[in-house]
Amino acid sequence: MGATGEQYVVDEHGDRIAVFLPLREYEQLREDLHDLAMVAERQKEPTMEFGEFRKRYER
Repeated sequence: MGATGEQYVVDEHGDRIAVFLPLREYEQLREDLHDLAMVAERQKEPTMEFGEFRKRYER
């Protein structure tokens, strides 16, 4: 994602009201937003130390 090549839709006052994005960039933004939503949703779940995780994983 970069600031180069963006194209904007402007209103009659010249204010930017929308942006055109390449589809791939739009899909990446949606995926990132979904990932952030999952992190926020799981933020209050209990955690465990890495050593404990490793013990459980190795069983």
